[in-house]
Amino acid sequence: MSFRGLTSVFRLRSLCRLQRIQGHMMSSHVEADVLLEKVGRAGVITMNRPKVLNALNLTMIRQIYPQLRKWEKDNATDIVIIKGAGGKAFCAGGDIRAVTEAGKAGQSLAQDFFREEYILNNTIGSYQKPYIALIDGITMGGGVGLSVHGRFRVATEKTLFAMPETAIGLFPDVGGGYFLPRLQGKLGLFLALTGFRLKGRDVQRAGVATHFVESKKIPDLEKDLVDLKSPSAADVTRVLDSYQNQSRLDSEKPFVLDKHISDINRLFSSSSVEGIMENLKADGSEFAKKQAETLSKMSPTSLKITYKQLQTGAALSLQDVLVMEYRLSQACMRGFDFYEGVRAVLVDKDQSPKWKPSTLEEVSEQSVEQCFSSLGEKDLSF
Repeated sequence: MSFRGLTSVFRLRSLCRLQRIQGHMMSSHVEADVLLEKVGRAGVITMNRPKVLNALNLTMIRQIYPQLRKWEKDNATDIVIIKGAGGKAFCAGGDIRAVTEAGKAGQSLAQDFFREEYILNNTIGSYQKPYIALIDGITMGGGVGLSVHGRFRVATEKTLFAMPETAIGLFPDVGGGYFLPRLQGKLGLFLALTGFRLKGRDVQRAGVATHFVESKKIPDLEKDLVDLKSPSAADVTRVLDSYQNQSRLDSEKPFVLDKHISDINRLFSSSSVEGIMENLKADGSEFAKKQAETLSKMSPTSLKITYKQLQTGAALSLQDVLVMEYRLSQACMRGFDFYEGVRAVLVDKDQSPKWKPSTLEEVSEQSVEQCFSSLGEKDLSF
């Protein structure tokens, strides 16, 4: 074979190999972070990052938001269903590590992520069509923001709800300042400060979910919702109620905080976080001791910001709460505790953050007030 002939063969082989490699890359290409589908007359959103418990990133926010807007105006779409892939989590929170890196490097993601996430939370809160979140699995932080403001939130025995932000130098954002103070008594404040975890049916009993349906029944429930012909909110309610009535699992178990509700209302009634700590220490019960111990591990700055956030948010609209929380998010990005909390809990995992300031007494009223002050033209607007 001539030299030219050999060269052609090699070229052809190289080309075939290149095509094979490209084909392989395409076939093993990572699936989209979020799947947006039209099933019948329902818009279906699936968070699709199961390996990281469907953590919400900016790419996902930028796909979900315009799609929600489109479906809201679309006459061929009656309802929206949102769920998580992988069977473990609905959405375990925002992609905090990416935000941390950006914040440290002074990159715009530290502003863009919170801004666009909160705009999405507000869209869900004011959505004109039935919005149904199937919170089957871990639902924390950013995952709460994608579900709790919607009209329908369906918990299962696999649901694990928490707002654990005070442990990483943040605060229960995504509208936590709106929905938490509206739970019974001081329950919301208790959940916000301690990061207490609610499981299964208790997520509904606390008022975070609207319905409880057994996990194995969720695929049938979804099919029945999708099959509804131009449903009203009342039609959706009827389907959800009927599935809830068939779900007897754990129905005889009392609410996990039942015997502590009056204690929570009493101990968490104080005009300051220091006052709450004093109440807990003076009480001496096993429950009070445990809560005092939990709070002593949290960022003192976060505890004080969170207390004021809920106190203020109780009288505000969701929109106004999100404007306030955006200011707080940026204060945390400028501060120290958020980066230290993420280091201790998520990066090094030594679970021993060194907070600055390290005590509640050292966190001045003035420094807390500053976190709430306007950002001028950089404020969140809708």
